[in-house]
Formats: sequence, C-alpha cells, structure tokens
Amino acid sequence: MIKSDENIFECKNITVSFGAVHALQDVSVAFERGKIHAVVGQNGAGKTTFARVVAGLIRPSAGEMTVNNKTMPGGDVKQARKAGVELVHQSFALPPSFTVAEAMQFGAGSGKIYSRKSLKRFWQKHLDKLEVKVKSSERIKNLPVETQQAVEIARALISDAKFLILDEPTAVLSPETTQKLFVRVRQLKQSGVTVILVLHKLKEVLDIADTVTVLRGGKLVQSPLNCEGIDREKLSAMIIGENANQNLASSNKGSLRPETQQDAVLDVQSLSTIKDVEGAALDDVSLTIAAGEIVGVAGIEGNGQRTLVRAIADMVNLKSGEIHLNGQNMTQMSHLERRSKGLRIIPFERNVEGLSSSSSLWENWSIRKYLQKPTFSFIKPKQDRAACDSGLKKWDVRYTNVDQLAGSLSGGNAQKVILSREMDADAKLIIAAQPTRGLDIGATDFVWHSLRQARDNGSGILFISSDLDEIFDISDRIIVFLSGQLVGEFTPPFDIKEIGAAMIGADL
Repeated sequence: MIKSDENIFECKNITVSFGAVHALQDVSVAFERGKIHAVVGQNGAGKTTFARVVAGLIRPSAGEMTVNNKTMPGGDVKQARKAGVELVHQSFALPPSFTVAEAMQFGAGSGKIYSRKSLKRFWQKHLDKLEVKVKSSERIKNLPVETQQAVEIARALISDAKFLILDEPTAVLSPETTQKLFVRVRQLKQSGVTVILVLHKLKEVLDIADTVTVLRGGKLVQSPLNCEGIDREKLSAMIIGENANQNLASSNKGSLRPETQQDAVLDVQSLSTIKDVEGAALDDVSLTIAAGEIVGVAGIEGNGQRTLVRAIADMVNLKSGEIHLNGQNMTQMSHLERRSKGLRIIPFERNVEGLSSSSSLWENWSIRKYLQKPTFSFIKPKQDRAACDSGLKKWDVRYTNVDQLAGSLSGGNAQKVILSREMDADAKLIIAAQPTRGLDIGATDFVWHSLRQARDNGSGILFISSDLDEIFDISDRIIVFLSGQLVGEFTPPFDIKEIGAAMIGADL
C-alpha cells in the first residue's frame, strides 16, 4: 500500500463478511487530513460497518489499513484510540444514570481517584474548553438529545483524538440543532481534527462536507469526491443508481389531494392534559384531520408534539376535552379499542416504542392483528410467518428470515418493519412520528410515496417531523405547536419565515 503523509487514513481491499453476507467487499479508500468527509449510501450499504472497522470494533476478513501511516490490524479499539481514532455511535453509549462527570471519567478509562467535588470540577473545565454548555453534575438521562451528543463528542475528544467518526449524528436532531452541530464540527476541523460523518440527508452532506464517499451494497461506488460542483441529483444517482433522478422526481411530485371536502377522521376538541413525561402538557388544543389529508406538525421538540400523540393513543391522562375518530367519541376508549377503530401509530422511538428487539420479526409484525381484535384469538404461527414474509418483502425490508430477531436489523430496516405493520388497508388515522428518521434517501422516498398513497386511499395522516423541509414537501396543511398550544395553522404555499416565527413565538 502506498502511504501518503497527506492522508490520515488509507485502506486497501477491506472486506467484512458475516457468513455468506459481504457487509464490505474490496473497499479501497483514503481520507485526507484536516477535512470533513461524508460517507453516504442506502441502508445496508455498509456505512456503519466501515465506521466500526476504522474504529477498531470489527476486524476485517481481508485487506489492510493504516492510520497516521501506521499499519492497523483491525479489531483493536485500544490500538485505534492510541492512533487518534474515536467513534461516536448513532445510539449514544454513555450510561444514562451517570452524571456527566462520571460518564466522562468512565469514557477516559483513567485509574486516577477523585473526590466527587474534584471530579466535577476537573471535567467541567474540559467541557467549558469545548464550549459544551452543560453542568458536569447533571445526569445524562436528564439531558436533551443534542446535549447528550455534545457530551459524547467531548468524551471522544478526551484523548486528544485527531480522527473523529460521527455515525448518523443528525438522526435525532432538529434542523436548528443540526446547524449547531455543524458549527462544532467546523471548529473541530479548524483545530486540526479530521472528521468522518456518516449521513443520510443529501442537503446536509452538501452543506458540511469537503468530500463525499459513496457505498452501495458493501462496495465502493465513489472514492472521496470534492463536494464543490456536485449537486443533489448527481449524488442521488451515485447512491441509488441510474434511475435515482427519475424516481426522486416522481416521488417529490406526489399526487394532488382531492379538493372536495372530506369528513374528519380526527376531531380533537378543547383538549388539555396533565404534565407529561414526554414534554409540555396540552392546553386547550382543538384540531381536525380530514380523510385524505396529510397534516404536518411543526415545532421545536418538547412543545407538545409527543404529548399530542400520547393523548390520541390513550397514554396520558386528560384534564378536559374530547377525541373523536371517524365520528365516534373515543375519549374513554382504551388503546386497543382505538386501534380496532383504525388508529395506527408509527412511534417516535422505533427501538423503544415500536419493536421488541429480543423478539422475532414475525412476532413483532403479527402483533397488529392481535391488538386489533377485541376478543381473544389463538396465535397461528404458520399463517403469521407467511403474512409477515409477504408484508416485509412488499416494503423491501432487508432480512434473512422472519425468525431472526428484530434487534439484528439496521435502523432503517427496523423502521420499515414498523411502517409495513402499521400502514394497512384498515388504517383510518395514521400518526407518523419521525417516520423517516435514520432512513436513506431511497427509503425516505418510499415512505413519502406510501404516506401519499394512504392519503389518496382515504386515510388521514398526522405527520410529525423535526425536519421543516420534509414537512413542507409532504404536508397538505401545517399546524405549529408551542408550549403545548396550537399557535398557528398554514396552507400552501408555505412561508418558512411565518412558520419559523410561530415556532418560537415571535412576531414578524
């Protein structure tokens, strides 16, 4: 392998195999020092596997690599860290019950002994130096996701890392917080840190990265390419294939919503709730969603969006108000009764609320049938396996067999299992909460198309996302939540200034 002082990382013919499956196949690539490199590709393309190989978490089946001109055998995290490599995982790894100081000390792996007071003081200095605005005495579990991520990055920089890998860092962030992260990443670059960002959203790639590397099906499609002069269409074609531009144009065009007045599938009247663990309490909220309508919910996270979903699903106590589904008052109905009437939910957290990671795919998928039946019924594994297999194939879920555990799937494929389960022909009201979070451009396209189809077939859809561009693209109408109140309603053409002002309670 030819080594260059200009490159911080080089690899040649890297292959990673899990049985007969090649997660990576003959990948040869080099990353230049002092730049921000994006690694992109569809779900299952090998992005996370590649990141873990570089960080020493996976030993490749074949190939060789160097970091800082030192040959690395792979599969040795300690050696990778010694060479200056750090990885911040998509799923945060800091113990939630620890204080920030304890978590930082845990990440440092130092044998030094501190008093609690001196430990807090020591790590507060490190956090302040990196401009992470958090008290070292705070518990990790009490921090918002963007602050948890900032602490994760601070933890990664304890050892003076020079090669930082962020795996899907924007997946759980709002657009505003994403921009703050990008400011931090640019500051790291200025301080001499080389950064690899594993990303899905092409707008983010073109906003932040100096170069982009494309993987498809475990193979290298494009070596680091300078982002100057490249546009979304060209990058889409590299990621998805030759038909990308045609598919994207078709999907984003969508189908027009019928102009005729439709009956309301959801009618929320003067709804108020108690303070909820998931965010602000609702305060006198009234809204309707018509059959054949997608209503987007905009708002900074924590302003009542989650509480609204939980109230509709019978998961939070109401103080007053009523909820009607398809003309029926379901205020006093149980969650199971609401599902039997046509309520479907794509939850915010797929791995916590949406799937049992320790159960099989067919068990996770088949639960919809039994939840929607008001009386006891026998489980029929043979029929359920066949139905699951058919449903997952329709949604292009990448899996080996329906008996494998849900926890073995990639994040995008896990989300698609939930989508295939919830978006059935009997759905009257579909609550889609962050349905494309963590999905690649192709899968996102598929979700949008499926939601539009459900709308055109007469379902009402409540669409919640932290991505304003996404809400603008798919919504027929947009409502804005602030501090548990519905503070604005907008129809096309949408004005980002007006909606943004409503989100923060400002007057234009």
